[in-house]
Amino acid sequence: MATQSPFSLLGNLAERVAQAVQPPAWFVSETQQRVVLFLNHIVMQEPQAMERLVRQTGRIALVQWRQFSMALVVTPAGLFNLAAEGAQPDLRLQVTDTNPLAMVQAALRGDKPAIRIEGDVQLAADINWLVENLSWDVEEDLARVIGDVPAHTLANLALAAANAIRQFVGKAAGQSSQAAGNGQRLA
Repeated sequence: MATQSPFSLLGNLAERVAQAVQPPAWFVSETQQRVVLFLNHIVMQEPQAMERLVRQTGRIALVQWRQFSMALVVTPAGLFNLAAEGAQPDLRLQVTDTNPLAMVQAALRGDKPAIRIEGDVQLAADINWLVENLSWDVEEDLARVIGDVPAHTLANLALAAANAIRQFVGKAAGQSSQAAGNGQRLA
């Protein structure tokens, strides 16, 4: 008789917790404001990204995952802002994977989540360009706060830890699928 891997048990637990937890409205609002600030910080580091977004001024993209959603409007400055409550989106991006642990595992492997896209094709193409071409330079931001050498050291440690986690997740997922395929138990 095959047993479940610890990852599938954790995945089921994470999914149940995510369904049961409903954060208060003030927390959702504050989190959304912080996400907008973070996105704009990244976009402002690449002038070409802002130029692309200026062409989409006034367009609204609705991002959804499970019961959570956030509507972003493109500003004339080529940045994002939260759209007005009840605004009609030009583009809907729905993350189809509902299991939070599976999404984290996929992110650690470098995979992007599965997304269902409906709406404005050009806005979708520009957002895809942002996803493909923008990245957060954590080390540079950290260097502004603690200096170049400590930031470089911390970035290297974080990279080594992330690589170790990726290898562990890859091995564990491979062992889990191999055991399931062979009808064996995991030790």
